[in-house]
Amino acid sequence: MNTAVSTTKVAIIGLGNIGKAMATNLTKGNQPVIIASRDLDKAKEFATGLGSSATAEEITVAIKNADIVIPAVYFDKIKEFLKTYANELAGKIIIDVSNPIAPDGKGGFKKIIDQDQSAGKILSELTPADTVFVKAFGTLGAGSLVSAAFSEPERNVLFYASDNTNSNNKIEALITASGFAPFHIGGIDQSIRIEVFGDLHEFGALGKTVTLEEAGKSVHQR
Repeated sequence: MNTAVSTTKVAIIGLGNIGKAMATNLTKGNQPVIIASRDLDKAKEFATGLGSSATAEEITVAIKNADIVIPAVYFDKIKEFLKTYANELAGKIIIDVSNPIAPDGKGGFKKIIDQDQSAGKILSELTPADTVFVKAFGTLGAGSLVSAAFSEPERNVLFYASDNTNSNNKIEALITASGFAPFHIGGIDQSIRIEVFGDLHEFGALGKTVTLEEAGKSVHQR
């Protein structure tokens, strides 16, 4: 496990299962996080439970104080988030963890956008021009984000997609701190592959967590 404390400031917005799993893993990997939610008291309570690496702030303050902003909320809510906090998000790295799905009424899930569309592509077009948009951390369910982190002797992979490769070192450091091995699959036009039902998603054709060697084979089998 990495013992060096990162100087990158990361804000996680939302206290859903994915947001909590990410915050737990990142603090375990010595990455300080800012927790924010519409309910500041709940954010403070959760941050306290994570220890000294976590703090809680109001959403606007958390965004302003962060280098990387992760809105860990539903797909439709992220669209509202990007509009509401457009000024505060200027110059930030935004990581989209969302999957555009909803219950199908039959015990499963369905996409709420066209089959050939991806949440990453849609949301990337809604971000301020001077931000960096990255698709990451949504390739596994919340349960696997917790149980598959910090695996030994080989780490499991978290895929990510980004157009601006200048930010990849920060994203890969963040994924590493969270207990996984980073694997860049290409630009945002590839993000559909790492969303639910995609060929590189746990709940798609991949169907499981994979190591770097397995990931390399899976990426090139398409």
